[in-house]
Amino acid sequence: MKYQTLKLNIPNLISLGRLISIPFTVWLILNGSMLLAFWVFVAAGFSDALDGYIAKRFNLRSEIGAFLDPIADKALLVCVFITLGAAGYIEVWLVILVVFRDGLIVAGASVYQILFQNLTMHPLIISKINTTFQFLMVMLVMGAAGFSIEAELAIQIAGMAVAVTSILSGATYVIIWSRRAAAMEPGE
Repeated sequence: MKYQTLKLNIPNLISLGRLISIPFTVWLILNGSMLLAFWVFVAAGFSDALDGYIAKRFNLRSEIGAFLDPIADKALLVCVFITLGAAGYIEVWLVILVVFRDGLIVAGASVYQILFQNLTMHPLIISKINTTFQFLMVMLVMGAAGFSIEAELAIQIAGMAVAVTSILSGATYVIIWSRRAAAMEPGE
């Protein structure tokens, strides 16, 4: 896959827009404007699909975009999960699990880059599934609150899907990075 270097193109601007939407979304949730928060979050989710499509379709992939897109996704999801947890919409144990998994991935990637200087971003399928479940759960929670719909069972099922895929994804990253690090260590 060929990347353009440090070029701020349309997909990267869309990712930046997603980052900029985070404080507004958090503010809306904290102020009880769940319907508007839902629509802003849906737009952010749509922007994630749009920037990926544009980057692939028009060969606008860039090195900065390979980092910016997942950072925007994770920042949005982590901030919204924490806010929904603090506001009582999501159980605290699930918020802790989601934040811990993402923190583990960021810390692992950072340590790997510091030690070996050759980190490349290749999201795993299980990680993409986890992100999808997280987006769906947040949309369910905010949509149910915003539209005043009873969706407790659907939210519980989505929460379990998020929990299982968070554990599997985090564990898979730890295993992969541990193997790569072991392979790069000089023999004793």
